[in-house]
Amino acid sequence: MMSGPAHVAAWSRAGLVALALAIGAGSASAREAEVRRQLKPLLAIVSLSAQRVTIYDAEGKTLQAPVSTGSTGYETPAGVYSVVQKKEMHHSNLYDDASMPFMQRITWTGIALHAGPLPGYPASHGCVRLPSAFAQHLFQITAVGLRVIVVRDDITPADIAHRALFRSPPLPPSWEWPARARDGAGGQRTGVAPARSDPGFADAAHLAMLKATAAAKVAEAEGAVRQEREARRVALRKAADASAAAQLVHAVETGHGKAEAQLKDAERAVETAGPQAKAQAEAAKLKALAKLEETRAQLGAARSNAQPKLDAATRADEEAKLAAAAKDGAEEAAQEAARNTSPVSVFISRKAQRFYVRKANYPILEGPIAIRNPDTPIGSFVYTAVKNLNPSGEMHWKVVSLYRAGSGGHREQGQRGRTAAKRADAVPADVAGATAALDRIAIPPDALARISAVLLPGSSLIISDEPASRETGKDTDFVVLMSGEPQGGLKTRRREPRFRDDDFFFGGGKGGGGGGFFSFWN
Repeated sequence: MMSGPAHVAAWSRAGLVALALAIGAGSASAREAEVRRQLKPLLAIVSLSAQRVTIYDAEGKTLQAPVSTGSTGYETPAGVYSVVQKKEMHHSNLYDDASMPFMQRITWTGIALHAGPLPGYPASHGCVRLPSAFAQHLFQITAVGLRVIVVRDDITPADIAHRALFRSPPLPPSWEWPARARDGAGGQRTGVAPARSDPGFADAAHLAMLKATAAAKVAEAEGAVRQEREARRVALRKAADASAAAQLVHAVETGHGKAEAQLKDAERAVETAGPQAKAQAEAAKLKALAKLEETRAQLGAARSNAQPKLDAATRADEEAKLAAAAKDGAEEAAQEAARNTSPVSVFISRKAQRFYVRKANYPILEGPIAIRNPDTPIGSFVYTAVKNLNPSGEMHWKVVSLYRAGSGGHREQGQRGRTAAKRADAVPADVAGATAALDRIAIPPDALARISAVLLPGSSLIISDEPASRETGKDTDFVVLMSGEPQGGLKTRRREPRFRDDDFFFGGGKGGGGGGFFSFWN
């Protein structure tokens, strides 16, 4: 599955422009070549028995190469992964600083695709070694998020259609291609807009709409940031004015208190003064009384002057808090809109009886799901949205099963696979089993609507008997391991100090399996 911004669709805007220029101007073969050139890898399938990797795009197999996977005790675990990091030059921190050129990491515990020696049999410590030139080329054309499926016997994706598979929203009939989307490379104006009949138009149009929404949300967030900054500046100024006024009130109150004390002293002096000092004491009392009246008037004026400033400061503070909340909400909405330009990934676990949704490796939604005959194995399948078939939103899907059709399920297949003879020929995915699995699930309607609203090519649905692996965590897509297969390549590794246990959303951490990601979806 593609998760990065560079792989949010099988078509790029520049590619559509080039395609539009090719259509009508070149031969059919040239147009087909241009179509294929613009497609991006969707899947990498690693066969453990055949010791090879095959890369698929929206049209089918595009690249293939031999590999060397994990040796005995260090087996590369069969399962579902995605690329979580890419480094052109990398060295192992576990095995003698070994060189791992063109590294594409699929787990944070260190399993990766990378260039390395190929003796013709499994010989690595769990990684998938690739031919050097192939690894370099693959590194150049893929992005973080590429779906990687490791299977015992080689499986080829198969077409599948089912009512339970998501559809993208229909393209509005009146929708027009944004002017800026017709700009060519380097910013020059081409004036060429893809036609609704062009291949890939619906995909690119849907992506363009999501990007336009994201751009609008970013603009709103930027405006909210400016408003919050101005509200905070006003609040600070009002607070300073109110503080100065309060200090003046305090100073006048202090003077008024002294005047009251002086009057009381003068009154006591009059009471105790002798005949000769009486007149002088009376005069001092009158003077103290006048001073008290003066400070009383000053205090009233100071308080009258301070109260509006205190009220203004309170209002400004409340407005600043509201602006800060609005800014946070706008920024969150912008982040969500940006995530919506990446493919969506959905995982349904029969063991957990829950569904989970992620976008751009970010947990969006989860909840319980109804699975018919929940105690009966359902199998493990990866369904990938390849492309829109038309502007109505109908999506073309491919499926990969994690076992050969007729093998009796991945557990039996895994046990037999370790002793079976090497199988060189790839076989189609188990479409019957994948269809039966879809027949048994019922995604909640509100979740289905939210998923479909942001569906893009490269989006995926994973259905499995297994729970999500502990490898599923922060900055990852779903990782699902086949429990009937050797997992030495993971068991011999220690987790990198990247996350705490409670950072993991599925299994093992303090958060455990369930959770409440409903709040992440706005």
